[in-house]
Amino acid sequence: MKNILLEVCCGSADDVIEAYQAGADRVELNSDLFHGGLTPTVGTLRVVKRETDIPVMTMVRPREGGFCYTEAEYRVCLEDAELLIENGADGLVFGFLTAEGEIDPERTHRLAGIAQRAGKESVFHRAIDVVPDWKKAVDLLADLGITRILTSGQAPDVSDAADTVREMIAYAGDRIQILPGAGITLRNLRRVAEETGAHQLHVAVHRSAADLSTVNNRSIYYGGCLYPPEDRFLIIDGTAIAKMKACL
Repeated sequence: MKNILLEVCCGSADDVIEAYQAGADRVELNSDLFHGGLTPTVGTLRVVKRETDIPVMTMVRPREGGFCYTEAEYRVCLEDAELLIENGADGLVFGFLTAEGEIDPERTHRLAGIAQRAGKESVFHRAIDVVPDWKKAVDLLADLGITRILTSGQAPDVSDAADTVREMIAYAGDRIQILPGAGITLRNLRRVAEETGAHQLHVAVHRSAADLSTVNNRSIYYGGCLYPPEDRFLIIDGTAIAKMKACL
């Protein structure tokens, strides 16, 4: 396999630095990966742009739990998008759906325009994986000038939908890029690339890291009801990313 671009899904500045040092070609910068990725802070983006030399796609998503936002939430998306572009984002990643689960063309067009006017990329994320007709969605997004679609082929794991992703790539043609992601590991990386025929892949491979500042009182939790251990957090596994890059 040749010329396979590797994009790494990151949740912090340290994630991006680790991915960059491991040889990633591009990153998607988020916060709160536990909830599928939310808008990162401008401070995170500014640090990343100073300390790495890699294209940074920034998520624009104001909250977890679906993609049909209130008017206030949407205004937040527009403000965040402008700030991210002003502070060096190389592209915006977003997804807007109606209450019926269809792509919202007006909101998508307006947000994409912020990136497009600045000469940056626009990426419609995995909200496409819940629309009722992906061909109709691809047609609409291509007509709106969206650069790329991130998708798992409407399956929980892209390795289970390689045939659908291949069909999406063929259907999209030169109109819009298709970026497969979700569930890609070192073990299935080559198979996903070969079976989909994709020229780029989106991966998220983390390892556990320690922060022992909370060990004096282990009865305290700051998260939700799942209560993850407070002396651990996830960071990009640079060793695994380097192996993936070497494999490609």
